[in-house]
Amino acid sequence: MKTPYYVIDQNELDENFQKLKLALETHWSNYIIGYSYKTNALPWVIRHFDRLGCYAEVVSEEEYRLAQKIGVEPDKLIYNGPIKTKETFLEAIRNGCVVNVDSHRELDWLDELPQEQRAVGIRVNFDIEKMCPGQSQCPEEGGRFGFCYENGEFARVVALLREKGVRIAGLHLHTSSKSRGLDIYRAIAQVACRLQREFRFKLDYIDVGGGFFGGLPTKPQFDEYMELMAGILTEEFDQRRTKLIIEPGMAVIGAPVQYVTTVIDVKDTQFSRFVVTDGSRTSIDPLMTKSSYFHTFQRQGSNPAVPKQIICGYTCMEHDRLFVAKDEPALQPGDQIIYHKVGAYTMCLTPLFIRYFPDVYVRRSGTLFNVREAWTPEDYLTKSILEE
Repeated sequence: MKTPYYVIDQNELDENFQKLKLALETHWSNYIIGYSYKTNALPWVIRHFDRLGCYAEVVSEEEYRLAQKIGVEPDKLIYNGPIKTKETFLEAIRNGCVVNVDSHRELDWLDELPQEQRAVGIRVNFDIEKMCPGQSQCPEEGGRFGFCYENGEFARVVALLREKGVRIAGLHLHTSSKSRGLDIYRAIAQVACRLQREFRFKLDYIDVGGGFFGGLPTKPQFDEYMELMAGILTEEFDQRRTKLIIEPGMAVIGAPVQYVTTVIDVKDTQFSRFVVTDGSRTSIDPLMTKSSYFHTFQRQGSNPAVPKQIICGYTCMEHDRLFVAKDEPALQPGDQIIYHKVGAYTMCLTPLFIRYFPDVYVRRSGTLFNVREAWTPEDYLTKSILEE
C-alpha cells in the first residue's frame, strides 16, 4: 500500500473501550460516555463510537450538524463550548440534549424557550492550579472556560438562572491539565461536592469531561480514575439519581492508531546523516510540541549500526524532524517507520500543506479496510471558485 497512511486497530479500540465501560459499571453504574468529536472526527470513528452507545460530545455548529449527518439520535448529544450558535443551542435543548452553558449570550438565549424546556448545565471555572500545583496548563493566567467560582461569577449565574426559572440540570467541571493525573480528578470531584453543599442543587448529572490516560500500562488506568471520583462524589451525590458523564477522546482513540511511513532517501552532510521519509511530523504532532514518539522499524535487510540518524519528514520546514535514532542499524530507502498511539488530535489537525490528507485504514481481525481515501487535487478543489 502507498504510504503514508493511518491504521486504526478496531480490536484494540474496542478492548480499550470495554475497559472504560467496566470501570464505570463497577464504580458508578449510572453514567454517560460522550465521545469527544474534536479529538478525532473521522466519520468512521464517530460512527463507530455511536454504535458502541456513546453520546456525541460536540463544541460547534459544524460538529453538531455532523453528528446529525451520521445518524446520532436527536437527544444523544452533549453540547459544550463557548461558540454554539443560537439556532443549534435552542434546538439541542428542545431535543433534550445535555447542554452546558459557557457564555453570557447563552443565558440570554434561554429567554426564548418556554419555561418547561429550560434545563441546562453550567460549565464551572475553578482554580485547578491552587488545588494541583504545577499540573495546570495555564498556571499564571488560569483557565478561560466556564464561569469562575472564586470571583463570584458562578454564583451570579446560578442566581440569574434560578430567577429565570431555569432548571440547573448539571455541572460541567472539565479542566485541562499537563499531568492527566489522578490529582486532577480528585480536585474535580471535590469541587463538585463543594458546590453541591453550597448551592443545594438537584442535579441530573456531574460532567467531569475528559483528559484521561488510556492504553498506556504505565499510567493511571480507567479503574483508578473512576474509583477515586466515585469515592468522593458519594459524599454528596446518589448515583441512582445523578449520572456521571465522562467525555473521553484521547483515552479511547489515541492508542489504537498507527501512522506508517517509508524511507525515501538517506543523505550525509558534514554534520549529520538525514533519513528522509514520506511522512511528516505535522501528521502525528501538528503543533510540533512533543520531543519523542512511540515508533518501530520494519527493515528490508540488515545493516551495520550507525551512531546517529536524524529522521525527517517530507516538508520544506527544517524543523520537520521527528526523532534521532542512535546506534541503530542504518536505514535505507524502502524501510518503514511506524508511529504508534497517534490517534488523538492528528487527523483533525493535519494541515493541507504540500500534501493532502492520507489514506486511513481500519484493521479488523487482520484485514485492512480503507475508510478514507487519500485526498487528490480534485478533492482539494471542491467548492473552490477559480474565476470571478
